Order: sequence, then C-alpha cells, then structure tokens
Amino acid sequence: MKYLDEFQDPELARRLLDEIRATVTRPWALMEVCGGQTHSIIRHGIDQLLPEQVELIHGPGCPVCVTPLEVIDKALEIASRPEVIFCSFGDMLRVPGTGRDLFQVRGEGGDVRVVYSPLDALRIAQRHPEREVVFFGIGFETTAPPNAMTVHQARRLGIRNFSLLVSHVRVPPAIEAIMRSPSCRVQAFLAAGHVCTVMGVGEYPELAERHRVPIVVTGFEPLDILEGVRRTVTQLERGEHTVDNAYPRAVRAEGNPAAQAMLEDVFEVTDRSWRGIGMIPGSGWRLSRRYRDYDAELRFAVEGIRTEEPAECRSGEVLQGLLKPHACEMFGTRCTPRTPLGATMVSSEGACAAYYLYRRLQTTPAPREASPVA
Repeated sequence: MKYLDEFQDPELARRLLDEIRATVTRPWALMEVCGGQTHSIIRHGIDQLLPEQVELIHGPGCPVCVTPLEVIDKALEIASRPEVIFCSFGDMLRVPGTGRDLFQVRGEGGDVRVVYSPLDALRIAQRHPEREVVFFGIGFETTAPPNAMTVHQARRLGIRNFSLLVSHVRVPPAIEAIMRSPSCRVQAFLAAGHVCTVMGVGEYPELAERHRVPIVVTGFEPLDILEGVRRTVTQLERGEHTVDNAYPRAVRAEGNPAAQAMLEDVFEVTDRSWRGIGMIPGSGWRLSRRYRDYDAELRFAVEGIRTEEPAECRSGEVLQGLLKPHACEMFGTRCTPRTPLGATMVSSEGACAAYYLYRRLQTTPAPREASPVA
C-alpha cells in the first residue's frame, strides 16, 4: 500500500472484520495504549463494527491527559513570571490547572506562546537573551527525543536562558501498573506504533510473558487497527501471549538507536505521577545530572507544589479504562471542550474529546454491518 486512503478501504475492512468474526469464540477485552488510536477507533466506529465479544478499552494513551495537575500548576506559576517567555504546544493551553489554565495566564499578561517545535523555543531564547525562555516538554517516548535534542543543542551552543519543564512518561511501566491493578480486565494490548518506532519492542516480551498477555504493535488507520485486533484475537483464541509487530512499515525491532542514545544522554529514568492514576515507579524521565542546569523546576524553585484533583471529574477512571466517557454524568453538560473539568476533554487525543466530537449526538448504536470510512 502506498497511499493513506488505502488504509481506509471499506472492502478490505470488511474482509478483516469477517476474519475476526470467524475467529472469535468468547469475550475478550483489549486495551489500546494510544490516544491517536482511540480517536481513530471512535471516529471510524471501529468499536461498533467489531463482534460484540471483542471489547476495546481505552487506556492512558493521551500524553496531555496524563500530565499531572501539579505539573500544570508549576507551568502556570512559571508562565506568570514577568521575566519568562513560556512556550508550549497548543493543546496544553486549555488543560485546566487549579482554577485557571495557560490561556488565562496569557490573558492576564503572561507571555505564553504556541510553538510547533521545541527548537522554535530555542530560537526565541537566542533572539531574547534578556528573558528566560521555558519549553513545556510533555509526552511519551515519541516526543522525548526532540526535546532531549533541544536541551543538548542549548548546552552545545551555550544558550543559558533556556530551560525545559519536563513531564515525560514511559509506556511499558504503565502497562505493568495496569496489569497489577486489582480492577484490571485487560487481556491483551494494542501497543502504540509511534512509541515503538523510537524505542523498538525490546521492553515488551518480558511484560507479555510475565502477565501472559498478547501485545501487538499497531498503527493508527482503520485497517492498521483492525489488523492489530485480528492478530490479537487470534493469539487469545490460541492461548498465546507473544509480541507481534503489525506495523512493520514504520517499526523495527530495535527502534531508532540514535534517538535512544540521545534520550540516554539527556534524561534519566525516574518515578512519575500520572494524572488520574497516581505514581508509577520508573515511568518517567527527568534531566540527567549533566543537563540539570536546564531543569525549569529547579531554576524557578517550583518543586514543592502539591494539588488535588476536582472531585467531580472522573477522567482518572477514563484513563484507567474503568469508565467510558459518555458514562460520566458530567459528560457534555458541565464538561465540554470549552468548559473542561479534566484534560481528557481538552486534548486532541483525549478519549472524552473523541466521544464528544464523534458520539455526543448519537442516540442509537451504529449498525455493526457498516464499514469504516474516511
């Protein structure tokens, strides 16, 4: 296949669905660990096309959504300072902190700027040596390498007025935490293809063996996801639990060694809190000793901020796969993209935002005979 629309071909989708129906004999619960996959699933109605024995559970795969409230509040505190130019990707500006968000800080006079690359923030630091420039570095293994490279460049070029507010998280420890939860119903995982593009699949075989769950590396288009589901269900029905790469056009077993080397140089593994989930050991990165001078938390002394989530927001249950967004009593009423209670309604990869965009007006289930289309 050469073109994107071929990965949305209705006839090929029907064939894959027929194979899944012919294979499945009992109920199975699969979790996708990627917000991009969640949006593709909801947008194309893939969860409604699958046989009813196959349930897709939405996991903590949205990097904006799992950024903890205390980190958002640290960002708000730093961005409010007059000497700071605070740079971020646009999807972080509406994420609610305690009482406000970055848009409100900007409305109150804070110099908050949307950038499209961390290198944009570094160039701003070069143009404004009299100001402190902070980039909000969030995300999984996918976005960590460019952020690491930017800090590496700042050090190499001797740019001292640049720093990084780090909230990077790692997927394998999250899978471990999900499987150890007493409420876990997950029997298999669709692993995020873009994460494996960077990190490879080396960390997954031990997880699959220890918890006896299939892990299938999957892409993001409808046919990618259906093929991932087909391979996963086939393993489950056979009683197998191996790692399978269903995204070979992008993922190599070893991943990207250059990106991994940059991560190892700039970052070190640390415990990290996930919004709505809590502390997961070894699930994050922080700047290594060599680059600690570029740590915005230390530079602006905001390490001690502690917060509590609003009680009415159930995004933590959504992120753990315990609750579908439309089952929350606040969904679409008090909680909308314009008035979000939690990050899962704000982010372009959040499950609540996906349901709001594609499902909020739906009153009857979509027919399972339909096929996903663009």
